[in-house]
Amino acid sequence: MSVSERTDEPIRGNPPADIGTGTVRISAGHHRKRRRGTVHVRRIGLWLSVGWIGLELLAAATAAFLPLAEGRNPSSTLDAPILASPSPLSAHPLGTDRQGLDILSGVIYGARTSLTVGFGAVLMGVAIGGLLGLLAGYYRGKIDVALSFLNDSLLAFPPLILLLALSSVVQPNLRNVTVALGVLAVPTFFRLARANTMTFSQRNFVLAARALGARSSRILLRELVPNVLASTVAYAFVVVAVLIVAESSLSFLGLSIQRPEPTWGNMIAAGQPDLEKHPHLVFVPGVVLFLTVLSLNQIGDWAQRRWDPRGRKL
Repeated sequence: MSVSERTDEPIRGNPPADIGTGTVRISAGHHRKRRRGTVHVRRIGLWLSVGWIGLELLAAATAAFLPLAEGRNPSSTLDAPILASPSPLSAHPLGTDRQGLDILSGVIYGARTSLTVGFGAVLMGVAIGGLLGLLAGYYRGKIDVALSFLNDSLLAFPPLILLLALSSVVQPNLRNVTVALGVLAVPTFFRLARANTMTFSQRNFVLAARALGARSSRILLRELVPNVLASTVAYAFVVVAVLIVAESSLSFLGLSIQRPEPTWGNMIAAGQPDLEKHPHLVFVPGVVLFLTVLSLNQIGDWAQRRWDPRGRKL
């Protein structure tokens, strides 16, 4: 019987070269397609996150000019409905609380508080912790030992105890809460800036600047600060999200800004007694807080992939 007639016989020996090549080609194409789909999803998530944070910033900045019902002064809500349910076409689209205060207005003014505290505390942490970490990582020696000891001492102090002590000494207003959380952010940025400075100090461009006789101030400002700042800014968005959650937790416990000045935390706390019959009192500020923290984390992840490739491996 000829070979052409024995079609049911298995082929012995090595398969043709194009079979293996085709398999590799299919696998590579499938991998590229999956990677392209992942990048597309990440891009959509990033733009949604940027849009949400941008909308919050715009609303918080223009809150005084928006046609909002009263959300901060209970004496001006004597004629307002109490515990009104959400109604998009009414004067209170997201309803009112037990004092007749507008939930939408409270959420917008709460965004102003949370974003101010989060970004303000991070700016303070970057300015103080980043500068000290830069000096410690560059000069090393006794300066590094002294600054690292102070930083470790601050890290060893329980943050909750520190916040409780500060709240009992100073008035819990916007400025004091921002400063208190900024103090807690200093050690984080100190360690980040110190580690990055020690790494970049051994790079060729820094060594070349030293060999050419550049002063330490020029090396710090021209060579190290731009490189250290990129990774610091990438991580700062994540810290902003953490501090917003911290401020909301303090407000929920009554240790931060007090009612009737709205924050997301004290709005959730004020709505707890009526949670079963009026869940929107807790649901609305809770969802806004969740979306804000999620968006900041998404932006932070993108910034780390873009500006700090080593940070995504941590």
